[in-house]
Amino acid sequence: MTTQHHTLLIIGGGAAGVSIANNMRRINANIDIALIEPSEKHYYQPGFTIIGAGAYTMKETVRNEADLIHPSVTWIKDFAETFQPEANTIALRSGDTLSYDYLVVCPGLQLDWDKIEGLKDTIGKNNVCSNYSADTVEYTWECIRNLQSGTALFTQPPMPIKCAGAPQKIMYLAADRFRKKSILDKMNIEFCNAGPAMFGIPFFAKALNKVVIGYGIKTNFNHNLVAIDGPAKTATFEMTDSEGNKQRVTKAFDMIHVTPPQSAPDFIKNSPLANSAGWVDVNDKTLQHHKYSNIFGLGDATSTPNAKTAAAVRKQVPILVDNILHLINNQSLDEKYDGYGSCPLTTSLSTVMLAEFAYGGKVTPSFPLLDPRKNLYIWWIGKKIGFPWMYWHLMLKGYRIDIPHLESYAKRFIKED
Repeated sequence: MTTQHHTLLIIGGGAAGVSIANNMRRINANIDIALIEPSEKHYYQPGFTIIGAGAYTMKETVRNEADLIHPSVTWIKDFAETFQPEANTIALRSGDTLSYDYLVVCPGLQLDWDKIEGLKDTIGKNNVCSNYSADTVEYTWECIRNLQSGTALFTQPPMPIKCAGAPQKIMYLAADRFRKKSILDKMNIEFCNAGPAMFGIPFFAKALNKVVIGYGIKTNFNHNLVAIDGPAKTATFEMTDSEGNKQRVTKAFDMIHVTPPQSAPDFIKNSPLANSAGWVDVNDKTLQHHKYSNIFGLGDATSTPNAKTAAAVRKQVPILVDNILHLINNQSLDEKYDGYGSCPLTTSLSTVMLAEFAYGGKVTPSFPLLDPRKNLYIWWIGKKIGFPWMYWHLMLKGYRIDIPHLESYAKRFIKED
């Protein structure tokens, strides 16, 4: 067993962890930074939606983790296991111990496949698919491509989940595929949502209702998938009526896209950093842990009530980096994070509704001259080309991105790199 010490220790090498490490390196090159991440591969998860619709490839969404982490950052290829915040240490699965001056916790979410009875046994076969994993997303396109008629179900579990719009994005893309093949009239498409509406923000929910009507999709709200029988092609839902009574309803399907329940990773839930719901317990505006002042959290695993998206991470990163530097310099922390998140809702294979919002459901469009409820081709180009480019070449490299000034960032990137 060995012990290492680092000034800044980051748990998680996804969008949040890599961005934090590289942004901090740009702001203060002298800080000793280490990042814990066991995976050799890094996935651009927002691309999974359009992989499932046959409009993107897995190759376009994956990079080697080693190519994203700056050489000056110590990469520890291991799993974090337990926290000892009073001693400023964590234990790794290997048995090694790491100590730190400042800790950033951003391990992402875990997919709880086992919370739906029978799902683990049938996912990836029997026309049971999901865009939520790199291991299963390509099968979604196989199911959509081969289906010629019948019932296609699309499910959404209780919140919170990664990208709350993703369960319906693939539904619209599938419907558009069916329409382009002139078989939409042969399909019965149903959206089975554990929640009470199409989207949590009424401003966008009303616009999405029109999209649903346009495709002839049937909506089933307060329907939570609890069991699935792949060989029999049946799905069982727990339905809650207006009075709170629950009953089980079973639906037959020819294809089903399942969004699994999600939660903070178990090692977070079982740690002293978690709140009663299992999330890293941080201040909504500063991202500092409520109990341990030298610990911060961002991304999907935290208690902040914003949408869990890469766009939220993009806004959180500079605030968190600045607040760590403020703490080092004995300055007060900035309460700057307003809950911003973004959800590019793919409503067809050529249009996207760019939903941007902050805490309290406040609509916060980056381009206010464009109605954010409109389904526009320009945002489809953003989804396929612009946003991935920003992710790989700006956000992960540690640049601070302000979308309206993207041109100046692009020029700076081309000049420096």
